[in-house]
Amino acid sequence: MNPTPHRQRPLEERESFRWIDTAQRAKPVLRSASMVTVVDDREADIYPKWAVLPEPGFYLLTRAMSDRLLRGGGTLFNVAARLAVAGRRTIELPARPPTRAKRSAMLELRFGEVEICRPRDELDRSLPKTVQLRLVEVHEVGPSEGAEPLHWRLLTTHDIADAAEAWRIVGWYQARWTIEQLFRVMKSQGLQLEDSQLGSAERLVKLAAVATKAACVDIQLTQERDGKHQMPAANVFTEPEIETLAVLGPPLEGKTERQQSHHPISSLTWAAWIIARLGGWNCYYKPPGPITFRRGMEQFYAIHRGRQLEMRLH
Repeated sequence: MNPTPHRQRPLEERESFRWIDTAQRAKPVLRSASMVTVVDDREADIYPKWAVLPEPGFYLLTRAMSDRLLRGGGTLFNVAARLAVAGRRTIELPARPPTRAKRSAMLELRFGEVEICRPRDELDRSLPKTVQLRLVEVHEVGPSEGAEPLHWRLLTTHDIADAAEAWRIVGWYQARWTIEQLFRVMKSQGLQLEDSQLGSAERLVKLAAVATKAACVDIQLTQERDGKHQMPAANVFTEPEIETLAVLGPPLEGKTERQQSHHPISSLTWAAWIIARLGGWNCYYKPPGPITFRRGMEQFYAIHRGRQLEMRLH
């Protein structure tokens, strides 16, 4: 156990270093991407990250946690409150049981540039004294009775020239909900990764990689259940798996029954419908979510393995 107080430890020995280390490791993996934006919640709002990570094509977007000092005087939160209102927009907030029900929220938008100062207690004095960032603030107007008003102060290294670009930043931060769903599927409500009894870090890392891939499939099916992106089934399933889906699915329009049993489906939306049914969705009430798709994928893989075994025996 390290007796040194947290604030007095080198950054590499703090738990918060993972926000920098993970992003640095991602850079060579994502080198071919035309643009990368790292989206974080408040716990990742640390000054060294702003100072060392940004580079051309590699951007940061984080919800602010600290009311930082700004160059020239004043603090981040006070300056945010004084920015001019740039527009209003209604967004849909997903439910987060048991603390928040699904609701619509009217947001008021402000944005501008800020220059945050290096904290006085930052040990690494080689970091620049200030960092230039863009600030986007959205505050809920007239929230429902009993609801906690939404209030985000978002810091980013992206340029923001107008309200449309500021709203785009808000939309990107909203996409964090997808990551939360991913973790939900990986952990207690899905694959139960946290209950693993593996005894070595190496094996746990491998299990986490497998669980992440499986959870990504569930999220892809959830996102494509309404056909919004027109993704092909081949983005998720192999050709033999698509053939099994075709056998499980309802009749395809314009095909004879014999043709239907051999016709590979091409739409991920069609595949999502089949997997949701296998997961217990009854086609009524609310649309299927990632946990339903996780159950459906478990049923599907059992059926597919049995079908493959039967074909080999014949």
